[in-house]
Amino acid sequence: MSLSLDSTQLDRYSRHIIMEEVGPEGQKRLLESSALVLGAGGLGAPVIQYLAAAGVGTLGIVDDDVVERSNLQRQVIHGDGDVGEPKVESAARFVDRLNPDIEVETHETRLDVDNARELIGAYDVVVDCADNFRTRYVVNDAARIEEVPVAHGAIYKFEGQATTLVPDGPCYRCLFPEAPEPGTVPDCATTGVLGVLPGTLGCIQATEAVKLLLDTGEPLEGRLLFYDAMDMTFETVPYQRNPDCPVCGEDGIETIDGIDYTGGCRIDAD
Repeated sequence: MSLSLDSTQLDRYSRHIIMEEVGPEGQKRLLESSALVLGAGGLGAPVIQYLAAAGVGTLGIVDDDVVERSNLQRQVIHGDGDVGEPKVESAARFVDRLNPDIEVETHETRLDVDNARELIGAYDVVVDCADNFRTRYVVNDAARIEEVPVAHGAIYKFEGQATTLVPDGPCYRCLFPEAPEPGTVPDCATTGVLGVLPGTLGCIQATEAVKLLLDTGEPLEGRLLFYDAMDMTFETVPYQRNPDCPVCGEDGIETIDGIDYTGGCRIDAD
């Protein structure tokens, strides 16, 4: 990336550049930054859209699924003509049409213990749009070891939550020491989800990611943001670092190899 913005970029990012909090230096910083988006579905779609539009220069997209017609009610970067195609490829085409400045790195795979650290460690920030607890705990643990911040989000029917995990703050296990037992929390295929809900939460995640990359503002560190679309209310609940946390506590883990992520995504003692 050149140290100067060309005329097209000055035009494209003009509303950023005129902001004192961003300016040309901040925009160049975004263009030289990278973000890993875990999931190209409901939450991942608005995250990918807005990070690409904002000029985050390298977007890694991890997803092993294909586009289904039932996705289109909420996964706004995919279209009817993409049905049956890998989501990472559909997402890459969308980004290419939106902003040619962006380099997309597609990872058509499921993030898990065997690849989490390598994938996460290659990016400046992770946006966790996963739809299952196992992946969330793997992401948390790997990102903490790799010292990469995570913008987390989750949705359910008419509700959503978001928080940001930074390397020196409380981690996901401080907030949720154990995951619910498998099968106790139904997914959107079972309960449904309001189509516009992921847009709200995904935009919050994208905002957090941009703030982290610009090193500006106050991220949702140690704060869990709840959103209720039915009542149109936001509530923020603080949480603290657990000194006995098996991941970010004094005796925290140094590797995720061999960790038991079954059941409550527990960490078993050696």
